[in-house]
Amino acid sequence: MPDLNEPEWLSLARALSTAEVSDALDYYKLPGCVLGIRPVAGPDRLFGHAYTVRFAPIDDAQPGTVGDFIDRLVPGTVAVLDNGGRMDCTVWGGILSRLAAKKNIAGTVVHGVCRDTAEADDAGYPLYARGAFMRTGKDRVQVQAYEEPVALGDVRVCPKDLVIGDADGVVVVPQARIREVLHKALETRALESQILAAALNGVPLAEARRQFGYHKLQRSPDRPTDPA
Repeated sequence: MPDLNEPEWLSLARALSTAEVSDALDYYKLPGCVLGIRPVAGPDRLFGHAYTVRFAPIDDAQPGTVGDFIDRLVPGTVAVLDNGGRMDCTVWGGILSRLAAKKNIAGTVVHGVCRDTAEADDAGYPLYARGAFMRTGKDRVQVQAYEEPVALGDVRVCPKDLVIGDADGVVVVPQARIREVLHKALETRALESQILAAALNGVPLAEARRQFGYHKLQRSPDRPTDPA
């Protein structure tokens, strides 16, 4: 849920698509587009700061549960779970989805698989992962670290980074760059709206794109200027 005290630009940014944020990341030469993780249950929209959890295969001294970290999460955060991309066992299921929905957690992103997707759908809880698989992670994986950098594929996620998800997937914005990236994305959205309006009013698309600088929107500011 949006914070009623947050600045107006951040409230507006909640409506940005991952494509718009991706172009802004390109503009600043930042990584952040997560490959292979897509919405699997619940609303295909999430927006919040990351709470990170990293898992590892169990050792004999520390078998056990995988989900007690839910008690650490605060409303509005996104649970980012790095299970090393494993597809053979889950680290998120129905109890967690229902509790997270009750706690107003913004959503969950798993580098791996989840299960009980019908319960996430029923709870209206946004759940993103590489896929769904029914086998539990209990006694197969253990929590290795809380609130440390984790990986979603080749994208590094640090605590408090901004995580945005929609039907196209997930992007991650480093905490220190949130304001400038989202401002650039909002600027791009406004210009693309002008391009579309001009084209719908009869201006040839190529001309509308040239007029508003469409082909340069995602180009880094330190890229050499194109010849006239």
